[in-house]
Amino acid sequence: MTVTDAESPHLGEITCGTLLQKLQEIWDEVGESDEQRDKMLLQIEQECLDVYKRKVEQAAKSRAELLQTLSDANAELSSLTTSLGEKTFANGIPDKSSGTIKEQLAAIAPALEQLWQQKEERVRAFSDVQSQIQKISGEIAGGLSSNELPLPPIVDESDLSLKKLDSFHSQLQELQKEKSDRLQKVLEFVSTVHDLCAVLTLDFLTTVTQVHPSLDEETAVQAKSISNDTLSMLSKTVLTLEDDKKQRLRKLQELATQLVDLWNLMDTPDEERDLFNHVTCNISSSVDDVTSPGALARDLINQAEVEVDRLDQLKASRMKEIAFKKQSELEEIYARAHVEINPESARERIMSLIDAGNVEHTELLADMDSQIAKAREEAVSRKDVLDRVEKWMSACEEESWLEDYNRDHNRYSSSRGAHLNLKRAEKARILVSKIPTMVDTLVAKIRAWEEEHSMSFAYDGVPLLAMLDEYGMLRQEREDEKRRLREQKKVQEQPHVEQDSAFSTRPSTAARPVSAKKPVGTRANNGGANRRLSLNANQNGSRSVAKEGGRRESLNKPAAPANYVAISKEEAAASSPVSGAADQVSASP
Repeated sequence: MTVTDAESPHLGEITCGTLLQKLQEIWDEVGESDEQRDKMLLQIEQECLDVYKRKVEQAAKSRAELLQTLSDANAELSSLTTSLGEKTFANGIPDKSSGTIKEQLAAIAPALEQLWQQKEERVRAFSDVQSQIQKISGEIAGGLSSNELPLPPIVDESDLSLKKLDSFHSQLQELQKEKSDRLQKVLEFVSTVHDLCAVLTLDFLTTVTQVHPSLDEETAVQAKSISNDTLSMLSKTVLTLEDDKKQRLRKLQELATQLVDLWNLMDTPDEERDLFNHVTCNISSSVDDVTSPGALARDLINQAEVEVDRLDQLKASRMKEIAFKKQSELEEIYARAHVEINPESARERIMSLIDAGNVEHTELLADMDSQIAKAREEAVSRKDVLDRVEKWMSACEEESWLEDYNRDHNRYSSSRGAHLNLKRAEKARILVSKIPTMVDTLVAKIRAWEEEHSMSFAYDGVPLLAMLDEYGMLRQEREDEKRRLREQKKVQEQPHVEQDSAFSTRPSTAARPVSAKKPVGTRANNGGANRRLSLNANQNGSRSVAKEGGRRESLNKPAAPANYVAISKEEAAASSPVSGAADQVSASP
């Protein structure tokens, strides 16, 4: 070393050799001993070894740190790839297991930097989607309004895979759909509340903000509350309003019905009724049909109540008139049903009750309404029998007319209208032939009615079965009389009597019936008498002895007088074939 360092003194560089040479020069001048010099040189060598050792230790420490850094980088790289789930990217990482440590670190650094950036982006994506999930969940739970920001979510960085992110996105979509559905439901509830408040004339804003302040019209749609509590309270509010609507409509319909009844009772003019058309227009409407604003306002119901009270007071002052009107309706129903009643006593009873004040007016009218309802039921039950009675009586009238027509000498004349009478006679003969069947059917109907109602069927106070029985006996008597006359004609008939003298023959006064001959077209017979008796029964109210005698006289009177003219008719049958054929038809029942 000494030689080497000494060979280049001119270099002017400070090296170990130059320094050692300089040290020897100093020792020579000082006169340092060799022993001392060796000792100093050993010390210098030891110090050099210490320096080298420190440097080696530092180098080894640096290498260990680099190895640890490389190991940490590999571990972090593995952790990031596992967390991000980027297998394709992990496959693209260079496998630098050879070369220096720094070369290996240099190969890993770009991939690690890229994964870190990707992790940061992924964390932001997770944080964003979890924040939205947390916000919507809070809105649904009701712990967070749409204007409030939730606390930042804690992202689990151990799993930042796209699969996990997709699951969060799916969850977010489901929550967004649920939020949309809830918002739509909230808006529907709010719209229903608005319509109900309009019909009931309630303050919509006050009603809806009592449920939640965000439901007013100024708040944006997306900012409205969609929590379970809000939906539940909105549902309860709608049910409450609908129940109130039903009650008000029921009350209004009751008042409208009372108004109509009172108007009908007192014959209120249309001008006064038109003032309450807004009340009566919904008298038969369903709850869903009433949608007009203010249709069920409280003031409207109060107005109707005031009018009903006023009409009730007016009705009390006109009670007699109203009661007699109902009594007239009852009498009319019984008159049409041919049921005999005593209207005078009923009217006297009404007068006494009203004058004495022993009964409430409403109870009296309700009792009369009940009587009218029962009378209508009874009239309906009697209708089938009465219709058949009318047909029977009409047939009896036609039978009487036919008898009169057969007694007319000029029925086949060419006078004006004779052909019409001839057509009517043909129809009358057909109808008369059906009378026995009519009577049998009518009797069966009457007996069925009497068995069902356990009472006798009376027609204007006369038992109808007795009337029919008497009619049957009278009809049989007429048939017997006709048969007797035919036999008598055969005895009196002379073979060479001329036709003119035969027609001029008249029976004795004793054989002629009491009733005089009626002109063709009259309709007086037992059926017509019964109709007149029915009218008299309704007018007089009770059956007197004289009227009973009139009925029996009417019932005992034959449908037509004994046809003595028929004796001469049949004698003329040989000379007039058409007349003989017609007379034979007329002789049949």
